[in-house]
Amino acid sequence: MTRSMTFRQEFWPMLGLAWPLVLTNLSWIVMGLVDTMMVGRVSAVAIGAVSLGGVVFFTVATFGVALLLGLDSLVPQAFGAGNLADCRRSLVNGFYLCLPLALILMAAIRLLELLLAKAGINAAVLASAIPYIRALDCSIPPLLLFALFGGYLRGMNLVKPAMFAGISANLINACGDWILIYGHCGFPKMGAEGSGWATTLARIYMALVVVGYTLWHEHRQARLPGSRQAGVAAGDGLALDLVRIRRLVSLGLPASVQTVVEVAVFAVATALVGTLSPEWLTAHQIAMQMATFTQALGRGDGAGARHAGWTALAVGVGFMGAAALAFLIFPSTIVRIFTPEAAVIRAGAALLTVAAFFQLFDGIQTVVTGALRGSGDTRTPMICHFVAYWLIGLPLGYVLCFNYRMGARGLWIGLSLALILIGLALLGVWIRRVRSFEVVPVAALQE
Repeated sequence: MTRSMTFRQEFWPMLGLAWPLVLTNLSWIVMGLVDTMMVGRVSAVAIGAVSLGGVVFFTVATFGVALLLGLDSLVPQAFGAGNLADCRRSLVNGFYLCLPLALILMAAIRLLELLLAKAGINAAVLASAIPYIRALDCSIPPLLLFALFGGYLRGMNLVKPAMFAGISANLINACGDWILIYGHCGFPKMGAEGSGWATTLARIYMALVVVGYTLWHEHRQARLPGSRQAGVAAGDGLALDLVRIRRLVSLGLPASVQTVVEVAVFAVATALVGTLSPEWLTAHQIAMQMATFTQALGRGDGAGARHAGWTALAVGVGFMGAAALAFLIFPSTIVRIFTPEAAVIRAGAALLTVAAFFQLFDGIQTVVTGALRGSGDTRTPMICHFVAYWLIGLPLGYVLCFNYRMGARGLWIGLSLALILIGLALLGVWIRRVRSFEVVPVAALQE
């Protein structure tokens, strides 16, 4: 792309690259939205339990999923060189890595469960959150398998199987929610815990889809005349390779640390809100779900932004600007979708109003963070997120919440300021670096 290339010339090709990834991201977010909507019809305590349990689980699970991103470097390189046997060796050793990793993550979640009991969380919320967390804990193995095999397929330019698995899993999750939360079809009414088991079943299904597709694809490729994969499906490359496992960890660990830096601050914020009241915690969960949903829409393909330049940034900010208007104009209407409780609606509307002010900056930071990661820079976003969230946003939010008695709204103001600072800082980095990018037309990437 030259400097004179127009927005119109870049927009549609970029959208063509991004839409499978956007739909895959949205499938995860929609699953959480459906859980929140259905649990919201039970009680404020139940939805607060889902909020608390979900953020604890997500913080730990995200570390494991991000650790497997090393596959995104090794598999495309081997695939581009025509070395499919090496692709499979990375997959096999990624699987060996998943075995101890799953046990470690499941143990970490149980440890955090014990810490929650001493954190001053509302007793009713905690009593409902513990069974929910334990149900989600069982989804760690299939979640890692989905991340592993999905990354393997993605490295060979096969993104639609994971997209299909994510979208169709929402049907299983919704049906499971209806049956297990409310006690239909002969099952007992399980409330928040039922939502956790429905999510676990959906993740098992997702893992089966990508694993099954991978086995089918390799078998089909091996049967083709002159296939480069001859011998791979017959069992080659199954040996444990500690050097390759260390390579996978060294590639994935920076992304894991960066992700935890970003995610853990919201886990701490949720735990702090959990000491207030079930109503505030419920409102916090609803506002978080809506902010996450709009972020997934605005993110698009961050790596594609490395090539699309300002077009990707404009699209991301455009989506977030529309979300900001919706949060300002219809806050109560949005919260009412999740719960009929008047106290929660008032609190949630207040939080969405705060969220509206950081939407544009959130759009900037998500797109630019993805672009910098795509160009190999994980350090700059990590530093920006750590300083803004942990040294500025969270301390300020704590003071406003507890010292000035502003409740969850005070925490959100602090985190909103952090997001604004991150967006401005990364925008400055983007402006300085975009001139040095060797920008390629997005249309050329599709050829």
